[in-house]
Amino acid sequence: MLFIINAGNAQERETAEFGNPTNDELTMLSYDKDPEATGVVLFESGKNYVKLVRNNIKLIKEVHRKIKVLDAKNFEYADIEIYYYKGKNGKEKINNLTAITHNGRLQTFVKSNAYYDIDESEKWSIKRFAFPNIKDGSILEYKYEIETPYFFNFGNWKFQGELPKIYSEFSSKIPGNYIYNRVIRGKNKLYINEASLVKGCFSLPGYAIAADCEVAIYAMKDISAFKNEKHMLSLNNYISRVDYELMTFLDFKGYKHKYTKTWKDVDREFRTDKDIGRQLNFKNYFKNKIPEEILLIADELEKAKAVYTFIQDHFIWDGKYRIFSEIRVKQAFEKKSGNISEINIALINAFKAADLNTKLALLSTRNNGLPTTYYPVLTDFNYVVAQLSINEKEYLIDATEKFNPFGILPFRALNINARIMDFKKGSYWTAIEPYKKNVNYLIANLTLDENELISGNVTEIYTGYKAIEKRKEIDKKTKSEYINSKQSVFDELEIYDYELEKNKNLEKPLKEKYSISFTPEIIGSKIYFYPYFLQNYYSENPFKLEKRQYPIELGYPSSNTYILSIDLKNSYEIVQLPSNKKIILTDGGLSCTVIYDNKDGKINLRFNLKLNTFRFDADEYQYLKEFFNKVVEIQTKEPIVLRKLI
Repeated sequence: MLFIINAGNAQERETAEFGNPTNDELTMLSYDKDPEATGVVLFESGKNYVKLVRNNIKLIKEVHRKIKVLDAKNFEYADIEIYYYKGKNGKEKINNLTAITHNGRLQTFVKSNAYYDIDESEKWSIKRFAFPNIKDGSILEYKYEIETPYFFNFGNWKFQGELPKIYSEFSSKIPGNYIYNRVIRGKNKLYINEASLVKGCFSLPGYAIAADCEVAIYAMKDISAFKNEKHMLSLNNYISRVDYELMTFLDFKGYKHKYTKTWKDVDREFRTDKDIGRQLNFKNYFKNKIPEEILLIADELEKAKAVYTFIQDHFIWDGKYRIFSEIRVKQAFEKKSGNISEINIALINAFKAADLNTKLALLSTRNNGLPTTYYPVLTDFNYVVAQLSINEKEYLIDATEKFNPFGILPFRALNINARIMDFKKGSYWTAIEPYKKNVNYLIANLTLDENELISGNVTEIYTGYKAIEKRKEIDKKTKSEYINSKQSVFDELEIYDYELEKNKNLEKPLKEKYSISFTPEIIGSKIYFYPYFLQNYYSENPFKLEKRQYPIELGYPSSNTYILSIDLKNSYEIVQLPSNKKIILTDGGLSCTVIYDNKDGKINLRFNLKLNTFRFDADEYQYLKEFFNKVVEIQTKEPIVLRKLI
């Protein structure tokens, strides 16, 4: 009944003959559904099936793709990368790779010596090539197949990409003894969603009974390009695709192999894994490395902070994100450099050496995607940090960044959830909570003198992620370079007598003190200036799209306070002073308050912008956009106007 219904409602599949574009495709000059696109995928298909190759059962992945170039000057998709897996039993093979540039009926094949391989990591390599002779109107066509013994690496099919697509199809033909879990992700609707059963589709020599196969076909049409939007998590959370994951396999001898495991299975395997589990057992090694005065600190929290600082100062992160391979903690400690896992597993060992309650935490970075929470998919994770429990409070700790205080994760790690690997009671999920007190506080006491020059003293204070960002900025520049960059925002501003209160304790606020002089604009008898010449938080709206498709994720809450006092010395009268304002969004989650007053011959301004809410759904976008429109208007379109008294 089901298959009859599917057949009755089946949509028509599209096909393409490799090497023979249609006349309509060759003469196509534009794509009406996305006029700004530099190219469009005309057709693509993926086909995964099982095949007997040289008496071995292999998974075959066939791919065929045609791309139309509409704007060759700005087209950025002519360099192709094909990833393939390397495992203990050998690497996957790429066969029958052919690539052609079509210009009208002229065909230019990619030469065999133009294909090359690079090793991306211990387990992945990339086959690369570039299409030649690209012009407006070119069609770039290629096909290949991957032959693999690794049935767990079925992969996924991305219907959506950086270019719009006219037709994208994926099909699979899988013997019934391979059971895959599959999930359709993204907002785009399937044009074809069919499944059917084929009897006796796969057999092996010497076995009397042939396996039945499930044939699945998924397709989408007229798929919009995926466009990254400002302040969003990984595109992997939203892009339209189908994911396959091998759950169980019943081999032809009748033995059942389980691939999708429970967290209990994972916990047990981690204890003995050489790249993570065994690397957690160097407590005694680190006991001999940590200074004795640190180990003797009585207060657990103070001791934990001292251990953290010791590891943080000892290591330099090499920029690598290893998690399930190439982890050698002792060797990394000796050379004072390591990958994410080596540094943070060293931190866990050091906490253990100090008799602190610590565990391993797995997470996925913001640009890697959200991990699946229903069952373990270890490939979802790409990051390791330490979890610490002190006085019934839990901390997530990362020692890879030089300017991050104890308990403040790098911004890249602020990605909703982490999995705490408790090998005694069982692992569990915990929320990743960003540090909350992220403040920029500026106070300026200034004077407008008789020569129409504004001058005086300024103090700025930064805490939390604001301090981390500022410390990184200062560290990259010389003092004069930093001052020049700070005053270059406004041509009329000059900074001098600059002082930075450097404190080795990263938990203390970062404080800058300096003097300024600022020349306002004079038109006729009036003096004009915008009061945010010392710090313009939003000179333009960060949200400019007409519509938003995906959630907004700012990462952490923040507060900006700007206090300005200008003494007019009884020499000027106020012609225009902006009005006081209060803007509130999402029940106080976002607020902007501006208060002006004129008292005792001084102009006083207090501006406060609080972003207590830092995650928004796409349907809140218009409210968020309008909120920032008003903030920008306050800072850029409301001048103070004065007139000099005679």
